[in-house]
Amino acid sequence: MKKANVTTGILAIAIITLSATSCKDKKKEQESQEGHHTEQMEDSGHMDDAMEDHSQMDHDNMNHDEMAMMSSEVIADYLTLKNALVSDDKDGAAKAGEKLEGSLKNFDTSKFSDEQQDELKDIVEDATEHAEHIAKSDIGHQREHFDVLSKDVIDLLAITGSDRPLYQAYCPMYNNNKGAQWLSATKEIKNPYYGAKMMSCGSVQKEIN
Repeated sequence: MKKANVTTGILAIAIITLSATSCKDKKKEQESQEGHHTEQMEDSGHMDDAMEDHSQMDHDNMNHDEMAMMSSEVIADYLTLKNALVSDDKDGAAKAGEKLEGSLKNFDTSKFSDEQQDELKDIVEDATEHAEHIAKSDIGHQREHFDVLSKDVIDLLAITGSDRPLYQAYCPMYNNNKGAQWLSATKEIKNPYYGAKMMSCGSVQKEIN
């Protein structure tokens, strides 16, 4: 009988020991899983930070030439529009305005800094509206919208720069002597606001590179 009691006692101790060991193992396993989950969360956080840093680096590392290329299509379409107005070509100006509207809508601001993106979006939105009006207006109204559009494009180039030499010209007589600016690929004055009426009215204010 004593032997049986001793055996029972040993078995009881063994069961308690195994239970305790099992609980410890489960606790360790849970702690290990929690630790791994925490590490994953931390790694994910570091990854997000790294992506943000990389995105910012893209903005910071974009050089002058890369920025200027972003506006090359807008400039080309703007100059086509300007040349049509110089030639008193209403239909040509309308087509150029429509094409410029498309290139403005396709202008990608995502590679610029957050502050530049805000400015560019405002400029592009306003310029797009004027290009749209030019595509649908008579030549008198085309020139009115071209006046404001030119200011928008000049503001855009102040941020992006230009992929080609441009000349910012000024006509002092347009808009009841309030004056108006435009951009040209040459120094020679060919006035888009008066065309053949006063082709050489104006002067170059500065060169944009």
